[in-house]
Parts: sequence; C-alpha cells; structure tokens
Amino acid sequence: MSFEAAMEAAALWCGTWEQGDLSDEVLADKVAQLLTSRDGARGFFVVSLPAENPLMDRLPEPLLIALRAAGAEVVDLTARNLAMSTAMAVYHRRVGAEDQCAGSERVQRRSRELLQNLESGAVKIRLETLLAATDGIGSDVAFLDRWQYDAEQKAAIKAAVLSVAD
Repeated sequence: MSFEAAMEAAALWCGTWEQGDLSDEVLADKVAQLLTSRDGARGFFVVSLPAENPLMDRLPEPLLIALRAAGAEVVDLTARNLAMSTAMAVYHRRVGAEDQCAGSERVQRRSRELLQNLESGAVKIRLETLLAATDGIGSDVAFLDRWQYDAEQKAAIKAAVLSVAD
C-alpha cells in the first residue's frame, strides 16, 4: 500500500472509530495491516498522531497490542516522530505560531506516551541512538542533519528523549 493510500485508509478508519461505527478490535486489525509496510505505518502515524481524534490519547488495548506486535518499525517511526515534533515545536514557538506549536506538542506528547507503552528493550536501544545523535554521535546524526536542526532543537530533542523514562 502506498503512503498516500495508507493515509486515506487511516483517516477513514480513525474517523469511523471516533463515530463509534468501528470497534477497537476491528480498528486494530485494520491498522495491523498498515503496519506491515513502512509506508503503511508512516501513513497511519501521519494521520493519527496530529489528529483532533482522541484515538492516540486513549490507545485502545487491541490497538496497542497491534502496535507492539509491529516491533522495531513502530518504535523507530515513533522515536522519529518524537524528535521531529519536538524540533518543530521549538521552531513554531520561535516564530509565534502558537496553533502550530500546540499541534507539534500534541504529537510530541502522544509519541512519548506511545514509546512508554511499547517494548521497553527496543525503545531503550532506539532512544539511546537518538540521544547520542543529539551529541553528534552515531547513525542518527544524518537524520538530525537532514532536517537541519540547530543546537536549541537538538537540546529539546534530548530532553524529550530523556522524558520518555519519566
């Protein structure tokens, strides 16, 4: 499934779930199908993490089980979402875009909470790699450099990563 198709499917399913027309179990089964590919997983997170929909705030148990079962891919994407939303919150605050800042902070909070509920060993390893990159070390340096995050954004990412353990 393409990234675009995954976004469309995720939007439809999240909306149907919010209206009460899709059970937690059926939603989890549908999302599990998306999680079998990176583009599918990306599409799900692009829709669900910033949405006004309360799905990611409630995290129904069947959905959490599906997210855990997807393993390292979900951990990686969630860690990246934590970093990107944190850096964007810093940027939006700088330019006075409070609505956009609030949206980035929502994604940051949801990413942190999801990481706290995923497999702890995989999360620890992934976040250690991200944390090292904030100091210019390791494989995630290229990820941070690609987005041209500055020192303040990297410091905020470091704080967000450390907050997952709280």
